[in-house]
Amino acid sequence: MFFPVKSALSRERRNELLQFEKNAGARFRDPEMLNLAFTHRSCANEDPSHNQNNEKLEFLGDSVLGMVVATHLYKLLSDKVEGDLARIKSYVVSEEALAIIAKRLEVDRFLLIGKGEELSGGREKKALLADAMEAIIGAFYLDSGYEAAEKFVLSLVEPEIEKVLQNRHHKDYKTILQEYLQKYHRCYPKYLLVKKTGPDHDRTFWISCEVCGAEFGPAEGKNKKEAEQSAAKLAYDDIVAKGGLEAARLMQVENP
Repeated sequence: MFFPVKSALSRERRNELLQFEKNAGARFRDPEMLNLAFTHRSCANEDPSHNQNNEKLEFLGDSVLGMVVATHLYKLLSDKVEGDLARIKSYVVSEEALAIIAKRLEVDRFLLIGKGEELSGGREKKALLADAMEAIIGAFYLDSGYEAAEKFVLSLVEPEIEKVLQNRHHKDYKTILQEYLQKYHRCYPKYLLVKKTGPDHDRTFWISCEVCGAEFGPAEGKNKKEAEQSAAKLAYDDIVAKGGLEAARLMQVENP
């Protein structure tokens, strides 16, 4: 076993992990490894019996996921240019896509989180679900090797790849905005943190998007990435609706 975990799993917990394995179509040789993948740092901080958390597995799983998806796209879409492959990959490995996969596998049911995180709705947080999904991938790679992990990852991400190819996926507005600005205005957006509110375990971030002197937002999110996406959508929708950046900037001057 790669990570020594002191606590023995109860029969009830083993049965829960078996249910997850059934949902995921993957069997772990070491259930302790899978259990560690579900252990959020908030649980490890509050419960001495959980002396480790899933952050290292998340780090590893992120790399495994990226390698598998990049290789698959390279083989599957040999007619696409590098930029197209990068855009598809960026969505498939994104927080949004991983959270969708995690909900499909009911990862939220099996998470081990602290009381504060539980009370703040941690089981529904996209970032927490996505991180757990990466940790599960990392755990399966250590448990069963790369070949098995590759098959597992592909079984998870192929539906998300298909969504992108059919243009049915969640739009990455930061990318859309940047590409639009580069094409039509030759400038880049900047994201500015306006404020953050709430306690450490339940922060709300407010971020504005600055485009060539025009400011859009601020927009809110439960983390910086989410707030930036919301600000980018505000900017993109406003610029396009008003017929371009100059028109949007003029409207801001006339209606401060």
